[in-house]
Amino acid sequence: MPFTGIQYVHGGVHLPRLGLWLDPSRPKPGAVFVSHAHSDHMARHTEVVLTAPTADLMRLRLGGQRTEHRLDYGQTKSFRQGEIPFQLTLLPAGHILGSSMAYIQAGSQSLLYTGDFKLRPGFSCEPCQLRQADVLVTETTFGRPQYVLPPQETIWAELLAFCQGALSEDVTPVLMTYSLGKTQEVLAGLADSGLSFALHEQAYRMTQVCESYGVSFAPYEAFDPLFARDKVLIWPPSAMKSALLTELPRLRKAAITGWAMDASCKFRYRADAAFALSDHADFPDLLEAVGRVQPKQVWTLHGSAATFADALRQRGYNAAALSEPDQLSLVLGC
Repeated sequence: MPFTGIQYVHGGVHLPRLGLWLDPSRPKPGAVFVSHAHSDHMARHTEVVLTAPTADLMRLRLGGQRTEHRLDYGQTKSFRQGEIPFQLTLLPAGHILGSSMAYIQAGSQSLLYTGDFKLRPGFSCEPCQLRQADVLVTETTFGRPQYVLPPQETIWAELLAFCQGALSEDVTPVLMTYSLGKTQEVLAGLADSGLSFALHEQAYRMTQVCESYGVSFAPYEAFDPLFARDKVLIWPPSAMKSALLTELPRLRKAAITGWAMDASCKFRYRADAAFALSDHADFPDLLEAVGRVQPKQVWTLHGSAATFADALRQRGYNAAALSEPDQLSLVLGC
């Protein structure tokens, strides 16, 4: 059984019999799979398996040199770095540009590791492509039934109205969101809106890399307080206390995050508005993904791992949380 002994260590998944690490947040030996270039999914490994966009974004974020196995989607590569050889195929995850799932074949068994993913089509990344597998290891960021995203057409219309409304009152709209992923989704989703954007330096550099892969964006430039008037700012939440913003007289802030599904989001972000635009699967899409993969075993990670594993067991799946303690529920028949 090649996938026995699966472990959750240092934020990632370890398959000990294969000698393979998936998305650990600390450096690990061997060829390590990196699903995408968000900081909590990568580290200064010496050897990595990933897509070309992830490699370029990882190099921008971490610097340094490493052995890179750059694979196209659907391309399979063979490895032997543990007691059992395996084949690894990358599939698009639909999370951010270049994000990938790992489809692993070892002996007669298969495992699909989703990493972060979403099923809803996006404007700035490749559409998700699931594959049937014996074992599924899936993220469960929004693994509770109350997490159901609103129709995306509604969110885009409301977001556009927020920006236009602020500008019409000579107020600078500030969209608070991550520099990689959500920034590019906003720029691509509003490409034909007539809006112009000024980006935080970090977001600007990430967007340039993504643009080099052919993604079309609304007009954007690096932020300069002297030329910020009549532009929409995109800014990471962690940098909202930047002295650069104090040079602008009137700001109207919006949080762009899936956590806007929580009523408290606007207050947590100290924002004037919050829009539930997410690069993760919501609860219905998590269920749909499991149904498409048709696994014999499901392991859940992150967010509401135990809650979602229990929801799967209620639906007849063999499921357990990998990243947190799992309280097995007893289903009583009548």
